[in-house]
Amino acid sequence: MAQAEIWTTLKVLDWTREFLVSRGVENARLEAEWLLCAATGLDRVGLYLNFEKPLSDAELAAYRAMVARRGRREPLQHILGTQEFCGLEFEVTPDVLIPRRDTETLVNEALARMPDARSVLDIGTGSGCIAVVLSIRLRKATVTAVDISEEALAVARRNAERNGAAVEFLHGSLLEPVAGRQFDLIVSNPPYIPSCDIATLEPEVRDFDPCAALDGGPDGLDVYRALIPGAATHLVSGGFLLLEVGIGQAADVVKIFRMTGLYGEPVVARDQGGIERVVGAARS
Repeated sequence: MAQAEIWTTLKVLDWTREFLVSRGVENARLEAEWLLCAATGLDRVGLYLNFEKPLSDAELAAYRAMVARRGRREPLQHILGTQEFCGLEFEVTPDVLIPRRDTETLVNEALARMPDARSVLDIGTGSGCIAVVLSIRLRKATVTAVDISEEALAVARRNAERNGAAVEFLHGSLLEPVAGRQFDLIVSNPPYIPSCDIATLEPEVRDFDPCAALDGGPDGLDVYRALIPGAATHLVSGGFLLLEVGIGQAADVVKIFRMTGLYGEPVVARDQGGIERVVGAARS
């Protein structure tokens, strides 16, 4: 009888790295390690300390299923079920946009511009990552979050509970759920991908992120044209509106702010890669 092949930690990682590379996955070795951590319950240090240890049948079965999903370019975050953002862990599902490092720029700019904000509104909250972090960091503020997707709001509510944040979640489009209310700070990471560019995105984004969280219309600026003038009536005098923008869109969004005549001179903040990522202004 032929002896069954023995799959040690090191052998499994080497095979998976080659497999994921062949499927076009970047950071293949690192992702192989994260998936194996999930399958075995070990951390990455534990993997290195157990390189020669054979995996059990149950561990191999769980790992193979996850690797097959990643080979189909399903996002790693969907497979693992979570994503870190601003030092906190958030549940992610196909109903929400995966929190990205770029969006931390929006959070940091909000904290820097309005550290004493007492009322905050997050429009298009998705996973709730922005609202939850601001609720925790701005201890004096009441935070409200709006989304048009009931499914996204369910995820956001779980993330608020998971991280011990007090956030008011409302269902509806843009500013409709907060009619008649005003805030010190309004933030949003709206859809900003031009419609014609959706098909060119990486499979992880194109095929798995909710399209409504990506598609910003013909030039990617549809939501900005509606949100910037509309938000002014929901800001107290001197209140700030801060928006994440896509690559190359900052100048156009600055123009929209200026055209309203409702705000002071816009400010622009760059992300860690030097890209103009956030545009905002205070209500006049």
